Amino acid sequence: MLDRKIIQDDVKRFLAEDVGSGDLTAQVIAADKLATATLITREAMLVCGQAWFDAVFNSIDENIQVDWQCQEGEQVFAGDVLCYLSGSARGLLTGERAALNMLQTLSATASLANQYAKAVNGTNAVVLDTRKTIPGLRLAQKYAVSCGGASNHRIGLYDGILIKENHIMAAGSIAKAVAAARLVSDSVDVEVEVESLAEVRQALEAKADILLLDNFTLDELVQAVELNNGAAKLEASGNVNLSTIRDIAKTGVDFISVGALTKNVQAVDLSMRINIEA
Repeated sequence: MLDRKIIQDDVKRFLAEDVGSGDLTAQVIAADKLATATLITREAMLVCGQAWFDAVFNSIDENIQVDWQCQEGEQVFAGDVLCYLSGSARGLLTGERAALNMLQTLSATASLANQYAKAVNGTNAVVLDTRKTIPGLRLAQKYAVSCGGASNHRIGLYDGILIKENHIMAAGSIAKAVAAARLVSDSVDVEVEVESLAEVRQALEAKADILLLDNFTLDELVQAVELNNGAAKLEASGNVNLSTIRDIAKTGVDFISVGALTKNVQAVDLSMRINIEA
């Protein structure tokens, strides 16, 4: 689970964006009205984001109660009840959208990551996410990817070195770029993006720790694995989807990065039914 402060900071932003100076519509309901609510899913999914959901309602009214009927990371199915809520009618109505937005997004991210992780079961490949995340939600989505059974690549530009085409051009060669990277930091792996078998050889000669094989065909991936012979870790990227990932994994690469885990996510369909007491 992420640090509690990160979750609270996220929720503060969500409520500032959605509620602002106050929920005008909720004020048509008497302040002392109480309500109950039932949250269901309309589709199968992996549950993720309960802490954000709870924090939204807790920030609005600490007396609102959330009674979860499932665990974080649990597989649920269409029609299942996820939780029951009770408390201030105004509070439930005000927090509904912000809470659902986060739960829908993180559950979708975790669910998709889980599909990709299962697709490579029985191989040695590990599915990785990328930095192609929804702006402002990187840490939350990275958490959701882990919840789904896949793994995190770099969190940001500060915790790893990935030398890409433009870095190589600016440095003058793969060898020069790797040498410069070693001077920047000796505590992180140096990864080099390569686009051909010739560049694989250059990166291996430069003793890069990881090679990112960009848009290689299956045959080229097999050849790269043979050339590498265990010297570096190999990461495949490009043209990866649920139809292709298993064949890619079977070539012998160590990692397969999938930007779609976080950038193409489609929120799962949830429904929160609120019953205001007479």
